[in-house]
Amino acid sequence: MPGKSFELRTTSTETAAVLDAAVGDLARHLAQQLVKTPSRPAPDDPSHALTVLHVLDHLQRATERLQRDAAVAAAQAGAGYPQIGAACGMTRQGARRRWPGIFHHSTEAPTEHPMTTNPARPFDVLLVEDDIADAMLIEEALSERGARNLVQVTDGIAALEHLRAPGSPRPDLIVLDLNMPRMNGRDLLKVLKKDEDLQGIPVVVLTTSSAPDDVSDAYHSHANAYVTKPVNLEEFEKAVQSIDSFYLDTATRAPRTS
Repeated sequence: MPGKSFELRTTSTETAAVLDAAVGDLARHLAQQLVKTPSRPAPDDPSHALTVLHVLDHLQRATERLQRDAAVAAAQAGAGYPQIGAACGMTRQGARRRWPGIFHHSTEAPTEHPMTTNPARPFDVLLVEDDIADAMLIEEALSERGARNLVQVTDGIAALEHLRAPGSPRPDLIVLDLNMPRMNGRDLLKVLKKDEDLQGIPVVVLTTSSAPDDVSDAYHSHANAYVTKPVNLEEFEKAVQSIDSFYLDTATRAPRTS
């Protein structure tokens, strides 16, 4: 059932011992078939051990492929990265790094908290962020909330060029860093909210600054949410969820003026 916690009936040590023995027996059996050697090769003959090593390498690669398939299947069934990570003895962030983008394979828009909210409809995002590592984490978080297309630019000028380019589709959501080269996020936010064609797009400010002046200035400039780095993905997803549940589903959008 989606949302049910994952529990192992045995300890990790017991599981590892059983699997080590089973995989070892399998590898030795396959190696014996490949090189057609006796079950007890001569002590000074490395061929059997090298073949076992070769077989184990292929088994490891096969396991990695099957693990990703299983992770995708779990995501399709409603599991989130916390449950997928727990099944493999790793953290939520570790599962994200190992299997990025698995939620793009889901037939529905999943959430990290299955059954607690209605899946959001697909939405398009403009990410204004100059840090590549942060951008990757943000993209993962948004993809799990239903983001369909994500365009990343690295400063405010590039953002305006993209938004004002002829024929450029208007995003449903803008995620904005404050500290960037050329035009920073503070100035871009003011420009966005004074532009008749762009002011209706929800904006989430995502920044390292927790200074009260920056927070108040952002809301004074009509930011829709303010999230502080380092990114707490759960809090960030909650902020996005609160915005997409109203601005992207309920509220009537402002029409384009051109």
